[in-house]
Amino acid sequence: MPVRTLDEHIEVTAPQHSWMPVSPCGAGCVQRSAEVGVLRAGARAVGALSVLAAYPFAHIVTPPARRSGVQRRFAGMLLRSCGIRLRVVDRRPVPGRPQFAPAGAGVLVACGHIGWADIIVLASVQPLAFVARADLIDWPLLGRLARIMRVVPIERERLRRLPAVVEQVGQRLAAGERIGFFPEGTTWCGRAYGKLRPAIFQAAVDTATPVQPVRLRYLDPHGNRSTVPGFVGDDTLIGSVIRVLRARGLTAEVVLAPVEPAGDDRIDLARRCERAVRAEELSDSAHAVLAAADRQLTKAAVAAPV
Repeated sequence: MPVRTLDEHIEVTAPQHSWMPVSPCGAGCVQRSAEVGVLRAGARAVGALSVLAAYPFAHIVTPPARRSGVQRRFAGMLLRSCGIRLRVVDRRPVPGRPQFAPAGAGVLVACGHIGWADIIVLASVQPLAFVARADLIDWPLLGRLARIMRVVPIERERLRRLPAVVEQVGQRLAAGERIGFFPEGTTWCGRAYGKLRPAIFQAAVDTATPVQPVRLRYLDPHGNRSTVPGFVGDDTLIGSVIRVLRARGLTAEVVLAPVEPAGDDRIDLARRCERAVRAEELSDSAHAVLAAADRQLTKAAVAAPV
């Protein structure tokens, strides 16, 4: 039986139906900035592989009641090994220790999707299970981690299986689990973004589970938005990992918006979460429009006869 490579596992396929999420982002969106040397990138790779190799053993020997904390610490170590700093901004009415929900409280965490590092970033804030592409289970090494993290597999090209996924997510939310998902349905470069699809939000509506909207972005050493972690177009996992390991001064910024009550309409819930997740982008756009209008008024005033 032939052995499949990582790249073969993540081959990008054409959409199977009109509902299938599609991102226009591609290789042209990824703009590299400052990079570290090959030796430093190699040291990061060794560190990251060591963490990945050690985590399954640590999971087995840790008592179930303490595994959540172990997962968070290992996610943080893996993130640092990749050269990514974590910054959490808590904008909820009563900010406290950065976490998505109190222990034992179910919550659905909705976040925009940029690349493979997103899962590590979110798990570094608070351990989560994730709704993720079904073939992740088959990836070498990462598949084992996905099983440990109890990933909920989803095949977006098979609409008939979607109700079963929603039901499974709902059951686990009702049992008090924290589950993260990426309602855009596919990855974007980090500057452009897509709409939040409402399907999985139904699990929160069915179980009256609150939703934690999360805005995630990656910043370069100058504080500008970075597209280096974007896993888009015909990108391969190996190529994307190397690009991240070579990047200098990457920061993952996680903004915790106020929690949204589930309500009784998944479309309304998705739109409320979209407004929360995109609040800064919408604000930036408004400021840009006002600035452009101001420039036009200034030019008109200068050109007008006295």
